Amino acid sequence: MSRIILLADLHGNYTAVQAMEKELKSTPHDEIWFLGDAVGKGPQNIETCDWVRRNCSRLVCGNWDIWVSDRNNNFNGNDFYQKQIGEERMEWLGSLPAEDEVLISGIRFRLFHGRPALNLVQGWDSDDYIMDFFNANDKTYGGIICADSHRPFIRSTHAGYAVNTGSIGNSLGVPKAHALLVEGELDCPESAPLRMTILSVPYDNEAAAEIARRTEGLPSKEAYINEILTGVYSR
Repeated sequence: MSRIILLADLHGNYTAVQAMEKELKSTPHDEIWFLGDAVGKGPQNIETCDWVRRNCSRLVCGNWDIWVSDRNNNFNGNDFYQKQIGEERMEWLGSLPAEDEVLISGIRFRLFHGRPALNLVQGWDSDDYIMDFFNANDKTYGGIICADSHRPFIRSTHAGYAVNTGSIGNSLGVPKAHALLVEGELDCPESAPLRMTILSVPYDNEAAAEIARRTEGLPSKEAYINEILTGVYSR
């Protein structure tokens, strides 16, 4: 049985990433997969981007990865993030695929971030809305695993499982670092047991906020600080 960690939305919050990394050292796993948004919003984008590159074996892009890697996009203070991470990291972010798929315990999962390739998927969305994501690429999937909403969830629909990794660095609702552990038979076409667990890891939110306070020129600084301290969306 394979044990896969899926995570996303690090958003320049290296304090939260380090807390999750420490937790993963005591959580047996075979691989770490990344579902988008290594950068943006927070102050430590070099660190979070490089962490993904060192540790993740399967990757898809997120909306912030695309925005920050695009020199022609002036969204929300892109100049700050682009100058911070540099051309080589921007090129790497822009090369990430929009989505992927994997077969686990007889279920073909569609892996994507959400935006920009698709729309945002929230835990409270209707079954009819979510079920639209199960049919794509001339295939019908038995499950979807996404990110982007910054809130973890595991739910079932008539089409199959809909799962969200939550966010490591910018969680909304509960301001902790979140990731997903999936345990099952990788690349197995036969139905087999499957286990999915949300990891919820506390970190020093005030320390992360203080790094942001000290970072000159960080766009939307107060909104970001409020989000990591309270879990309340500010923008």
